[in-house]
Amino acid sequence: MSLHLILGDDPVLISEAVTHTVDDLVGEGDRGLMLEILSEGEYKNDDGGYDPLRLIDAARTPPFLTDKRVVVGRHVSRFSRKDDYGPLVAMLTDPMDTTDLVLVWEKGIEPKVDKMPALPKALKEAIEVAGGIVVKTAAGRGKEAGVWLRDQLGASDLDFDHDAVAAIEDLIGDESGRLIGILRTLEGALGAGATVTAAGVATYGGTEKGGTVPWALDDAIDKGDVPASLELLTRLIPYESAPADRNGAAFRLMATLHRRYSNMLRLDGAGVGSDKQAAELLGMKGSTFPAKKALSQSRKLGTEKLSRAIELLANADMQLRGTVDWPPELVMEVLVARLATLSARR
Repeated sequence: MSLHLILGDDPVLISEAVTHTVDDLVGEGDRGLMLEILSEGEYKNDDGGYDPLRLIDAARTPPFLTDKRVVVGRHVSRFSRKDDYGPLVAMLTDPMDTTDLVLVWEKGIEPKVDKMPALPKALKEAIEVAGGIVVKTAAGRGKEAGVWLRDQLGASDLDFDHDAVAAIEDLIGDESGRLIGILRTLEGALGAGATVTAAGVATYGGTEKGGTVPWALDDAIDKGDVPASLELLTRLIPYESAPADRNGAAFRLMATLHRRYSNMLRLDGAGVGSDKQAAELLGMKGSTFPAKKALSQSRKLGTEKLSRAIELLANADMQLRGTVDWPPELVMEVLVARLATLSARR
């Protein structure tokens, strides 16, 4: 058995870490037989609370037609109380040799969790004793954030000149999760081994901080108009172009969609009463119109639908990275249709 603990509060960075970890563990194996991913909705009990029994059962299930199973437990921070994490600690003292277990300590989705609980000391120690690998996804701040950024760029298949690094730092600001979409876009557009310049970052890096996806697509999704949303999507992703161009456009659109819905989620329940206050909370400069749209749509959707939208975005992000054998335009079609459907529901 191998054991991995992934920690963090940025959903994009978490998804990236989960994707890489699962890819390494599954390898060339059959995902349909080997992989099981559980999230908080599957931990709910009849009392409306959460318990880890479903996760424990999955971790203790023997493999079928394979040598091992890979079990991923998302949103494990739901088990922050001793009565909840106790069974997990007990399981880790007697693990199944045929299960690779990935535990993801991240914020819950429904209901929204503003502050993620601290990892219990007993659970941390049990993971360490079991030889678990801890992956911390937080980028940190100040010098620590700069070191993290350079580590991420250094792990890429691309070469970044000094001006490109500075341009990326300016582009992502405090939104470290944006780096993932930018990297995937640059990798898809330029190819492995290419040298990235500041001009390349400007071309493929998407909009400036606080920007949004093109207004027409925003409006169609917000109105719940699925046909119009899909028609506009064909203008944003060059369906007839080379795979690298389609892939780059998909990652670029994914990054901007995720930023927009994350902004809506930040405004939800924040007590913001005006466009100006919304813009200040989101760190937007200049026109308050993007903040006004985000505030209006945040109120329209509400916590439950916004949480579902973030979940849809996270799943689509993983699909673009290869968890399904779909072309990028199909992944984005399904995502955009589902987002628009959320807006249409009353």
